Amino acid sequence: MKISRKSKIQIGLLLLPGLLVFGIFTIYPILKLFIMSFFEWDFGSMLSHNFIGLENYKEVLQDEYFWTVFINSLLYTLVTVPGQMLVGFFVALLLNQITRFKVGYRVMYYLPVITSWVVASLIFKYVFNTEGLLNYFLMNVVHITSANVRWLDTRWGGMTVAMLLGIWKGIGWNMVVFLAALQTVPTDLYEAAAIDGATAWEKMWNVTIPSIKGTILFALVMLTIGGFNVFTSVKMITGGEPGHQTDVILTWMYHKAFSTGKFGYAAALSFITTVVLALLAVVQFKLMQQKDQ
Repeated sequence: MKISRKSKIQIGLLLLPGLLVFGIFTIYPILKLFIMSFFEWDFGSMLSHNFIGLENYKEVLQDEYFWTVFINSLLYTLVTVPGQMLVGFFVALLLNQITRFKVGYRVMYYLPVITSWVVASLIFKYVFNTEGLLNYFLMNVVHITSANVRWLDTRWGGMTVAMLLGIWKGIGWNMVVFLAALQTVPTDLYEAAAIDGATAWEKMWNVTIPSIKGTILFALVMLTIGGFNVFTSVKMITGGEPGHQTDVILTWMYHKAFSTGKFGYAAALSFITTVVLALLAVVQFKLMQQKDQ
């Protein structure tokens, strides 16, 4: 059916407000940030900006702290993404089998997802603090330690706590996504597998996982982006301490922009991160396509 010119104009007018909002609050900031990455843009040059080309990108790549925070973000992603997906998948498998109290179990597992990141981070900080609940339990209740353990005062200790929070917060989201996918798998596939004598593990590996491969890819890409965008938990739990050793990309970007005023550096860092995430997404899609073939 051919759309008339009048209808096209009406459609354009209806879309115009949304496009304007999208352009002003999404496209323009991205373009502005990209331009900033090529200029000397800091507190000392807010009125006059000097074009410096790729110097901000060179500074980022030559900064030893950048590689520290990049490794932290990469490690956080490599640990939390599989952790969330595996636990969320098996929880979804279990919930897909039960017949009673389905809603109650789903709500229970989903509650961490809707819990404020700030509140959850403060709770984890209180639990793992040097004078916190975990040390009190270990020292005064079960008497395993004789002194308080400084969980948050080392790089790997602080990162471990942040990763535990990331996994705990993400299980419910993965559970919902995988549960919805599991309910679309045809039951006749399981019946055919049972006739062939397949075990429960073989059914899951040969029927369930291939049937929800698209959902697995979707979750993998979304969680990878989320892993590299972690901010609140690290900022609230460790604040990057000790000596920026627990900083991740976004907390380091925040520090460079709003503590040191190096907005050009922060802008360059943001686009380097975007390129890395785009490459990771392409690799993930390619790997999934090879497995399909």
